[in-house]
Amino acid sequence: MFWNKISPVYDLFENVYNRKVYKGTGIKVAEFLDKSDSVLECACGTGEITVSIAGKCKRLIATDYAEGMLKRAAKKCRKYDNVTFLQEDITDLRFEDESFDKVVAGNVIHLLPDPRKALDELTRVVRPGGKIIIPTYINMSKKSSGFAVKFIEKLGADFKRQFEIGSYKRFFTDMGYDDVEYSVVEGRMPCAVAVITRKV
Repeated sequence: MFWNKISPVYDLFENVYNRKVYKGTGIKVAEFLDKSDSVLECACGTGEITVSIAGKCKRLIATDYAEGMLKRAAKKCRKYDNVTFLQEDITDLRFEDESFDKVVAGNVIHLLPDPRKALDELTRVVRPGGKIIIPTYINMSKKSSGFAVKFIEKLGADFKRQFEIGSYKRFFTDMGYDDVEYSVVEGRMPCAVAVITRKV
């Protein structure tokens, strides 16, 4: 699997190419969390968002499909005793309905062949009034972003879609989500953070 193969060098690539956004995205996501929150993170990767949000919530379950990524994330977060790491499929989560106050899914929506299945699952497991936080690289917004995407695709990544901020907003509207806040972490390859409040 591509993401297992790339896990040893993923942080290095991100920090060399896009450090400001890579670090800043987790800091931005943490702003939406409360100390009393039970949080699920899907597609945690090497744990760059995880390490930023672990100290901002009561309990965090961080998941990914790739075992290599999970091992890196667990190492990065070893000082936190409120984090559990599990292998999970974002399109078929093994959690009860309405189990979490907040759900985070960073930089994964653009990789999924059927993002609606993932969004349905994220919506299912968050409580009414809770928030679904989805940061995604808007990699069509700058020429330098296009170069990075081509490079990663040559290594074996499979991008199903690419966004700029306008198409990212339309994506959620088309999926039926109308109560969405957006913010952008600016940098070489910016990251748009969509925050959906689940209807009560």
